[in-house]
Amino acid sequence: MTKPENRCRLVLITPQIADAATLATVVGDALKGGDVASVIIPQYGFDDDAFQAQAEAVVPLVQAAGAAAIVADNSRVAGRAKADGLHVTGNVDALAEAVEKFTPKMIVGCGGAKDRHQALEAGDADPDYMFFGRFDGDIKPEAHSKNLDLAEWWSSMIEIPCIVMAGNDPQSALAGAETGAEFVALSRAVFDDPAAAATVVAQVNALLDEKAPRFEG
Repeated sequence: MTKPENRCRLVLITPQIADAATLATVVGDALKGGDVASVIIPQYGFDDDAFQAQAEAVVPLVQAAGAAAIVADNSRVAGRAKADGLHVTGNVDALAEAVEKFTPKMIVGCGGAKDRHQALEAGDADPDYMFFGRFDGDIKPEAHSKNLDLAEWWSSMIEIPCIVMAGNDPQSALAGAETGAEFVALSRAVFDDPAAAATVVAQVNALLDEKAPRFEG
């Protein structure tokens, strides 16, 4: 699989599926569609035991596909599942603690910033990436305009890479890429029809290959 180094790449947010084996099958199928930079695994409302089982089923599949497996907001599960990274939502103190404790051994990313001030505060902790949007925020076909605005501002000002959440239409990935963000995240757009997940990933990669702006250098 070739990795496009000079354009925005795709990040997947795993869907809310309780059964670990089913979740692993759905994610594994999607990864057959082509380049994916990373897969973020949120806990949603599941208890720690269920989330542990999900992470242990999904993480090896993601890593085998050449992507980074990132567990959201549960460092214990991330460690036990041998994930590549930890995503911290909305708490600057917790983020700073995670950065100090886990980098460079693990990727530590940040989400939950609702405005520029919060984003800059989080950026001071020096995470590996910033995430603009909510994992379950893809309720419309297009990306949320506030997330696009934050990603565009951040990308023009700050060297820390960012991920912007797109909408539930696969075509919305392009608007994310056009902000200058290094990564664009999809969830429902890929996983609402599991049988088509690989096809959607392939189509999004083709769209980004054709139309996404190129990074300099």
